Amino acid sequence: MLDRTIPFYNTILKCTDYSYREIELPEGFSIVSYRSGLEKEWAQLECSIGDFDSVTEAESYFIETYLQDPKKFSNILFAINRKNEAVGSCIAWQDLKDADKVSSLHWLVVQEKYQGLGLGRALCTAVMNIYAKEEAFPVYIHTQPWSWKAIMLYLSMGFKLQKSNTFSHYENEFEKALAELGKVVNEDQYELLRNSSEE
Repeated sequence: MLDRTIPFYNTILKCTDYSYREIELPEGFSIVSYRSGLEKEWAQLECSIGDFDSVTEAESYFIETYLQDPKKFSNILFAINRKNEAVGSCIAWQDLKDADKVSSLHWLVVQEKYQGLGLGRALCTAVMNIYAKEEAFPVYIHTQPWSWKAIMLYLSMGFKLQKSNTFSHYENEFEKALAELGKVVNEDQYELLRNSSEE
């Protein structure tokens, strides 16, 4: 479970350099695009890690935010297990940066009991491959220090922490976020965070 005692500070990452990669999935898992009914499983996934107070709230958010344009359903990805259950998700989306639309990676989530199998990396790779195919860079991410494991994954995918740059409505709180990250990562990881940051 995410350690939400770690203070929340807006943490912004950006990737401008990424090439198409093969997706590596553990045996018995696959990645599929959104199909009817998966909004309920997405809501359960997000509630299981505490991102929403109720499944109903999460499902309403998903429907209102992501299901208004059927042409975008292929950008909403799910990791499926042998029982055809959704155990993870990640979304290739767009947000505004000033008056322009920019690519953004939304809601990378993996059910707790399936974490550590490489599903997060597989989902992130699948989303980034969409952007590589569309040549839709840069790609932005908004996250927070309690998702430090995901942040380390993003760095390995070519993202860089942004010291002042931001997108959508987010205030960039780099210095505060880095200070909190320094309390939960090891020395080598902290150096990587510092060395993987840019204006």
